[in-house]
Amino acid sequence: INQRGIPIIGEIELAGWFLRAPIIAVTGTNGKSTTVRLIGSILEQSGKRAFVGGNLGIPLCEAVPKKTDPSPMPDYEYIVAEVSSFQLETIHRFRPWIAALLNVTPDHLDRHPTQEEYQAAKQRIFENQTIQDWALINADDPVVRTMALSARSGICEFSLTKKVERGVYLEGGDIRARMHGEDFLLASRDALPMRGDHNVANAMAAMGIGLLCGCSGEDMIRALQTTPTFEHALEVVREWQGITFVNDSKGTNVDATLKALQSFHEPLVLILGGKDKGGDFSQLVDSITRQVKGVVIIGEATQKILQALDQIKPVALATSLTDAVSQAVAFASRGDVVLFSPACASFDMFRNYHHRGLEFKRVVGELQ
Repeated sequence: INQRGIPIIGEIELAGWFLRAPIIAVTGTNGKSTTVRLIGSILEQSGKRAFVGGNLGIPLCEAVPKKTDPSPMPDYEYIVAEVSSFQLETIHRFRPWIAALLNVTPDHLDRHPTQEEYQAAKQRIFENQTIQDWALINADDPVVRTMALSARSGICEFSLTKKVERGVYLEGGDIRARMHGEDFLLASRDALPMRGDHNVANAMAAMGIGLLCGCSGEDMIRALQTTPTFEHALEVVREWQGITFVNDSKGTNVDATLKALQSFHEPLVLILGGKDKGGDFSQLVDSITRQVKGVVIIGEATQKILQALDQIKPVALATSLTDAVSQAVAFASRGDVVLFSPACASFDMFRNYHHRGLEFKRVVGELQ
């Protein structure tokens, strides 16, 4: 089709032609779904009508007004969309009012020939923005900062490590904001219920967008405190014989699993593996050496992971998820956490990460 010069119109591009409300588009290697859902919760808590969809499951076309609707008023005040690199490859005029780029680490290298091409696809989120729009970026990610140099929009940032010119940042134990020339406290870090610095960063990104949408700090914190834990993302499944089982099936790349490992202080047993996406599993070695007392590997990527973790002991190989849980239990003791964070795609053994996570929960639920 490309060779014949026939344009390919993706779903988000098509929806964008007809949507009446401003679009808030969120991309990045990890944290997209969590951040999009948090934005939706913040807007809802603030009394604003928002459609939440995109790559997390609900097509944006669902938000397009029906032809039979005579009202000039949009059904929604905001369209909040998770967008992937695959979706951004086929945009032409897609223009978000707010384009959020959360982080960029190696991923989907089974699809994109190089990391540079993957980054170029992500960078397209800024392509059609103007000075009337906003780019929300992670000030702690040097790759993101470089990519945002192409943005013609205003810049809003979030950071766990430093004060920002405009946006949300962590200072000591406080989450603060700088907007419209004012610097003010939003909440203490401890007021947020999420585990892991990466999830705090996701929440801060959502708060930055909330501020751009006119939400109050009180409404945002209330939303973050009452939003349920997301399925398959550091989801505590159960405690059995003093061992806590955590489902992080959404950890589909190395960086996601690294962030999951860094979220725990307890001794860990790690289950990982699946379909390789071109990740560098050796990046896990330091964290595994410090925190993990046993590793169980499953799936197509087993040999590649074994080679990368050559110095790690003990390691067990499993032929199924049931077998993996059984071997993890053998490594674990009372007070430990069994963390299922695959660092791989699911398609070698499961329909998708959701199916994989459900199977893990089923197996853990049947332990006796």
